[in-house]
Amino acid sequence: MEEGYHPSLVAKTRGLPQRMLQLLVVFLLLCVIFGVISVYMTSYFGVNALITTSRSAFLSCESSESLTLDKWIEPPRNLMHNMSDDHLFWRASFEPRVKKYPYKRVPKVAFMFLTKGPLPLAPLWESFFKGHEQYYSIYIHSLPWFQPKFASSSVFYKRQIPSQVSEWGKMSICDAERRLLGNALLDIANERFVLLSESCIPLHNFTFIYNYLTDSKHSFMGSFDDPGQYGRGRYSINMLPEVDISQWRKGSQWFEVERKLAILIVKDDQYYPKFLEFCKPACYVDEHYFPTMLSIEAGHILANRSVTWVDWSRGGPHPATFGGSDINEEFLKRIHRDSTCEYNNHPASVCYLFARKFSQSAMEALNPSLLGF
Repeated sequence: MEEGYHPSLVAKTRGLPQRMLQLLVVFLLLCVIFGVISVYMTSYFGVNALITTSRSAFLSCESSESLTLDKWIEPPRNLMHNMSDDHLFWRASFEPRVKKYPYKRVPKVAFMFLTKGPLPLAPLWESFFKGHEQYYSIYIHSLPWFQPKFASSSVFYKRQIPSQVSEWGKMSICDAERRLLGNALLDIANERFVLLSESCIPLHNFTFIYNYLTDSKHSFMGSFDDPGQYGRGRYSINMLPEVDISQWRKGSQWFEVERKLAILIVKDDQYYPKFLEFCKPACYVDEHYFPTMLSIEAGHILANRSVTWVDWSRGGPHPATFGGSDINEEFLKRIHRDSTCEYNNHPASVCYLFARKFSQSAMEALNPSLLGF
């Protein structure tokens, strides 16, 4: 042992650096652990805070622009679109499964005009619709190249839908009618759908016709069994198995249906192919397709009559056309006097709401006051 060094002092001097080293290692480990935890916490909560903020902003944007009830119930502002018929019918066939509407729904009547071009009786219809904007909508299917010239104040302004050529007696005419229904179904407020031509006139004021249709338990489509050559004589055995001859029906092209039946018509892919292939002139598909299909699928809803009056008394393939010299008060009274029918399963004297065919020359004689509006 060296002189001047106490044994205990030497031990303390050697033990001190070792203990400090241990403390330093522990401290460094704690720093590393703390640093890792800090980075993790910052990363986790920082990113999630960013996601939460972004998500909140996104939902806020969505809530104000897309996820509101108004967006679902608001009718299309522009009737022109680029949907194909398949796309249109798929979209139009949507229907809510909850029957009770979560808002105050005012049912509307869709007036669907199937025309070649102009509406020569438009002034009469303008008077008919005036003041009832909340209760109707209008759709026009004309030849594709026809350019209407309605004033911006007209009820017919921008009411044309995308159209295609349609030919009387062929499936293209039914395609046009389905197209009208499809576009009208896009407005969820439309409850009744009436098909009209450019030669149709209303026989009553708007309020009467609106109440007659919206209060009805039935849809107005003729669907009867005609055993003759112009009925069952047009049936093809190729319609089996979808349509048996005992189910074959005939009816007027000019119909009125409720929303449920309108959806049945546009979504049909069971009967359409058969009628397309096996009902061609001299089988006139517009007289058989809808009456037969609806008679099979929803016969109990059909009133089995039309609400559009026509005169077949002169014979021939087309009904009589009336001009200005034919129109007077007695003429209109005769339409109502000669009709009897049932309405909501009770006898009724008012059977017709519309009439055709009327030429442009009848416009002056068709005074709105004469028709009650």
